[in-house]
Amino acid sequence: MKKSILSLVGAGPGDAELITLKAINILKQADVILYDALANESLLEYVSPKAIKQFVGKRYGCHALSQSEINHLIIEYAFSHGHVVRLKGGDPFVFGRAQEEIDAARAAGIEVQIIPGISSAIAVPASQMIPLTCRGINESFWITTGTTMSGEISKDIHLAAQSSATVIILMAMSKLEAIMDIFAAHGKKETPVAIIQDGTTNKEKIVIGKVRDIAFKAQHAGLGNPAIIMVGEVVNLHPSQLAQKVSMNTNNYSNVFVNKK
Repeated sequence: MKKSILSLVGAGPGDAELITLKAINILKQADVILYDALANESLLEYVSPKAIKQFVGKRYGCHALSQSEINHLIIEYAFSHGHVVRLKGGDPFVFGRAQEEIDAARAAGIEVQIIPGISSAIAVPASQMIPLTCRGINESFWITTGTTMSGEISKDIHLAAQSSATVIILMAMSKLEAIMDIFAAHGKKETPVAIIQDGTTNKEKIVIGKVRDIAFKAQHAGLGNPAIIMVGEVVNLHPSQLAQKVSMNTNNYSNVFVNKK
């Protein structure tokens, strides 16, 4: 009889190559794969043809199963088949409900192991060449969810809006306008904002604006989930913003040169 074990595996931010070697090795060993909507399905190519592969949803507007149903499946498959891999987008411990699944498995006497993944909160801005921190601009960053379990805007958003830190907001597109109103209320109307949809994939889209106009720009561009919202002065380091700054400086220099003549 096979040993019952649960592996919580981070699938990374979307690009199938941004998964760890250890995660790939674990996928090859799996008897059952329970995978999320945010996990790149091409990763299933690493899984044995004999393994059970089941989609369990889990993203805004896409819930194939409830969390309690997923917990039940984990326990059922672990006892009937052995090694269950729970494949989650990003990192299991960054808003991945990992602890709920760990608690359920341990309560049933099932061994648990964690294989960390690259979080979209870090990788997606990096893929657009936007640093989370930059000396002389900011000294820290926040990663927060847009909404709580009750569906209300997280109180941490109000605290983050008062900080000079870069703020990364996940799962928040449905509350975008209300969240930007909070930043505006704290004097941040002119703070740069980037919204990146389907980051690190071939469907990636980015819209850059200010707190005061990003909701309009995002709506005009048809942006939706999955997307991250990035608020902070570091957004000005995106190549498109730097190009605009160089262009403006060049024009100013040209004007000065003409006036001198």
